[in-house]
Amino acid sequence: MEIPPKSPDGSEKSPQSKELITSNTASTLCMSSRSESMWTSTSRSKWDIYHKPVIVVSVGAAIFLFGMVITSLPCFLNENKKVYKMCGPAILSLGLMLLVCGLVWIPIIRKKQKQRQKSQFLQSLKSFFCNR
Repeated sequence: MEIPPKSPDGSEKSPQSKELITSNTASTLCMSSRSESMWTSTSRSKWDIYHKPVIVVSVGAAIFLFGMVITSLPCFLNENKKVYKMCGPAILSLGLMLLVCGLVWIPIIRKKQKQRQKSQFLQSLKSFFCNR
């Protein structure tokens, strides 16, 4: 029969128990890191729901406009034309990408809100009929 080696800190725990503690902690952290539970029924304001996509759309529109300005600079300035011609379209495409991502994000949030409302309604119906 083998005697497991003692750990340097003097504790007698086996490696398996340390693994269990670590994995348990990781699952607890994962569960507590969720921002919103399906069971919470607190209503949130429109700004709380849509603030992230609105910020992404605003930043995307600003970068897109800045890209348009940089792209049009070679028409008016004679120096550094190559730099403007390289950087302008890159900034323009980055702004357009952010703008489109934000605009697509808004209908996705609306759909999730409708599904959440349906789910809460069905849960209340279920609890009403099951508790009788």
